[in-house]
Amino acid sequence: MTSELVVDVQPKEISIALMEDKNLVEFQKEGRAASFSVGNIYFGRIKKLMPGLNACFVDVGFGKDAFLHYLDLGPQFRSYQKYQKQVLSDRKKLYPIEKANIMPEMEKEGSISDSIQVGQEVMVQIVKEPISTKGPRLTCELSFAGRYLVLVPFNEKVSVSSKIKSSEERARLKQLLQSLKPKHFGIIVRTVAAGKGSAELDAELKVLLKQWEETITKVQKSSKLPLLVHEETSRTVRLLRDLFNPSYENIYVNDETVFHEIKDYVSLIAPERTGIVKLYKGELPIFDNFAITKQIKSSFGKTISYKHGAYLIIEHTEALHVVDVNSGNRSKAANGQEANALDVNLGAADELARQLRLRDMGGIIVVDFIDMNLAENRQKLYERMCENMKKDRAKHNILPLSKFGLMQITRQRVRPAMDVTTDETCPTCFGKGKIKPSILFTDTLESKIDYLVNKLGVKNFKLHIHPYVAAFVNQGFISLKRKWQMKYGFGIKIIPNQKLAMLQYEFYDAHGEEIDMKEEVEIKQ
Repeated sequence: MTSELVVDVQPKEISIALMEDKNLVEFQKEGRAASFSVGNIYFGRIKKLMPGLNACFVDVGFGKDAFLHYLDLGPQFRSYQKYQKQVLSDRKKLYPIEKANIMPEMEKEGSISDSIQVGQEVMVQIVKEPISTKGPRLTCELSFAGRYLVLVPFNEKVSVSSKIKSSEERARLKQLLQSLKPKHFGIIVRTVAAGKGSAELDAELKVLLKQWEETITKVQKSSKLPLLVHEETSRTVRLLRDLFNPSYENIYVNDETVFHEIKDYVSLIAPERTGIVKLYKGELPIFDNFAITKQIKSSFGKTISYKHGAYLIIEHTEALHVVDVNSGNRSKAANGQEANALDVNLGAADELARQLRLRDMGGIIVVDFIDMNLAENRQKLYERMCENMKKDRAKHNILPLSKFGLMQITRQRVRPAMDVTTDETCPTCFGKGKIKPSILFTDTLESKIDYLVNKLGVKNFKLHIHPYVAAFVNQGFISLKRKWQMKYGFGIKIIPNQKLAMLQYEFYDAHGEEIDMKEEVEIKQ
């Protein structure tokens, strides 16, 4: 299996698509202004205690206060607070963590009211992004994640990932990290660290220690709360950190700054693989060029078709996600209804495992498969689902089919499920239901071009239109495009764009900035 990563950088957002054998399996989209992401550390203030929930709300600068439960204070909360006081007592010289006093651990059965008070300053880390009406979920057990290691301040343990099965390798890594780690730090060894030498692990440990030092320095110099004191790496680099493996063939990026950012990171973790990072300079939108736009349009929405006319219906609610499997208009199998139901269900299991990763669906997922009478067929379906979910990085749990034919899945939820709107708003009537004659669409485009060139003086620009319209504009010996170029100048470029609706258009200047030429004309009834 080969993997490719395609990164589409736009002025307002960054979209990342992970392809496995040319099939879209993960898609993430993030606004460039978005600041709340899992792993960010804030220096905030306790806003309100909730003794009934044994929790409190912390002001970290978000619209809704963030939630912190007593158990998420962590065993070393008192040590953090003591060290924090020592750091804030001297704003010029940083108090070394090696000299910090380790306080007694917090009791598991303790009360939030006895541990903290309103107005107290705390260092907190986001473990769940804001979802729906809820604010972020926090922890006081800080951690700094790298590709091979996770650094945990005020924790003396060295833990090795349970996915590393070899007892010799586990013992080697544990012994190696015990000798490398400084005082008052714990380390979690990640799965990809298997087989790595002391030089690579020590280099990453130094990077993580530097991140801790920069974080605590920001706390020391803080004057106004709340304050972001440690920001996770960009989503592109973060995804690479967790996903990068030797099967990556290419990483395509359409922005030079992000391209260098990714290349620098790959040169750190795998210097021999820097050649896979490539800057895309094509005229077509990057997702169109790699046939991703079409997959996004067909893979999101309420109804998802898969093989031979069968389809899934996916409904999202506040409490859970519900999936219904339908056989559609497919013909029955020659060997009866049971074989037909098994075939449809196995196909649904393949598509559902992809959909869970693609949409990043979390929480409780209930799947209504087509009823099967034979116990061995139900077992086959359960085993197929378990096998498909092995590729999923999120923690999950799958239960066998219940007597009602329902399968229950729980999947770790750390951010809202990805919801991509595949419906297109009519760009010419704006929802009124009446449009200008479509045969006059090219006349409208020409009038816009005329206004741009002769009134605004813009000579070089790109016109993005639907591929069907682009084919019409480019057809013929003397095409419409050529006529426009001869009349208005050769700075006009026509770009087919699959994201656009049939009669939609977008103008972009030479710097890639959109020129807003849209207008909503009232249509008389």
